[in-house]
Amino acid sequence: MNIYDYSVINPAGENISLKDYEGKVIIIVNTATGCGFTPQYKPLEAMYEQYHEQGLEILDIPCNQFAGQTPGTDEEIHQFCTLRYNTQFPQMKKSDVNGEHALPLYGYLKSQKGFEGFGKGAKALAMDLMLKKIDKNFKSNPDIKWNFTKFVIDRNGSVVARFEPTADMKELERCVTSLL
Repeated sequence: MNIYDYSVINPAGENISLKDYEGKVIIIVNTATGCGFTPQYKPLEAMYEQYHEQGLEILDIPCNQFAGQTPGTDEEIHQFCTLRYNTQFPQMKKSDVNGEHALPLYGYLKSQKGFEGFGKGAKALAMDLMLKKIDKNFKSNPDIKWNFTKFVIDRNGSVVARFEPTADMKELERCVTSLL
């Protein structure tokens, strides 16, 4: 199987095949509207505006699995993102990314790029400390650890990188531009 064998569901309940994005560079990101990382919508939208015509797609998959930071309906989430951050990239139906009800797409993404840590710096340390309180073994599994984990897919459909929410957004942009 590859990325193009999966689909996501849009807020209208329609199945969207990732085959529709074949030949594009894709960022798949689980998002939240009430998270400390929510301002990452701004650089994501800037990348989308700058590189969309060159083949960048961003798939926004809202998720409420991390401290209940996405409590709204799909419509409320969409209104928040478009009014506050002027997002134009496709937003999907709120979905789980871990556990029994996780989107199959996320099982595949995690199998291709597991968790390698939060990196260095104050945010990384804070995430490590917080997650150790929740699960002492969090580092040993590939699960999504928090909102705004980003997977980058190349034009051939290969998962080439995973960026944790603590990663520098400029690193994400460098990765994307190297693939365009």
